[in-house]
Amino acid sequence: MHQTVLSETEGDCVAVERPDGRSPVLVICEHASRTVPELFGDLGLSGEALNSHIAWDPGALAVARGLSANLDATLVYQRFSRLIYDCNRPPESPAAMPEASEIYAIPGNQQIDAAEREARTEALYVPFHQRIRDLLRSRTARGLASVIVTIHSFTPIYDGKRRHVELGILHDTDDRLANRMLDLAGAAPLYRTERNQPYGPEDGVTHTLKLHGLANNFKNVMIEVRNDLIVDDVGQGVMADYLTGLIQHSLDA
Repeated sequence: MHQTVLSETEGDCVAVERPDGRSPVLVICEHASRTVPELFGDLGLSGEALNSHIAWDPGALAVARGLSANLDATLVYQRFSRLIYDCNRPPESPAAMPEASEIYAIPGNQQIDAAEREARTEALYVPFHQRIRDLLRSRTARGLASVIVTIHSFTPIYDGKRRHVELGILHDTDDRLANRMLDLAGAAPLYRTERNQPYGPEDGVTHTLKLHGLANNFKNVMIEVRNDLIVDDVGQGVMADYLTGLIQHSLDA
């Protein structure tokens, strides 16, 4: 690829809100946007596919913003679609630039050469995770604790199968925060909540947790919300409020 991945008018790939948030929580949303950089057109996909969960996590950014506001927590999110680069995957993973997702083949991601893979990685993945590192280092330098919370959503029907779980609390080898959240969720079950569902570490979904949580011994958790629960302002607000209580009480315990 001879052109740059992002044009000057498209701006930075990373957005940060509440950079001076007082909460120890750093909220991260890797799949916040369905925006495809101009260079890639429609990737050979239909409008339906580009609006679907394969391009982004519908409702996740709204929930992340609600959480950020409630907790006064810094929020970091990716401004471009995971179809170009999935920032919750390392560069060597085939899922970082998927050739197919669920029922959709992605023509624009077929047979990407090494130069284009590197260009996408340098444009989207590297600055995204470097911004998170910089924020965490700054917090540590100021003597502040940090907790990593990533927010995702998932589709109710995948490969034709209905998913009954409504809220997933995911973790890798560090289950400190997840265990407390699961205990609290079980005591007052507003949603059908399960551990490491509908995905788990074996699916490669804990990359961000490993990179910034496990590597620094910061408490960390990944939250997956079924997206039919967060299709509008009301659902998003209710979920953000519920998760705020779950996280806050777990950290206070």
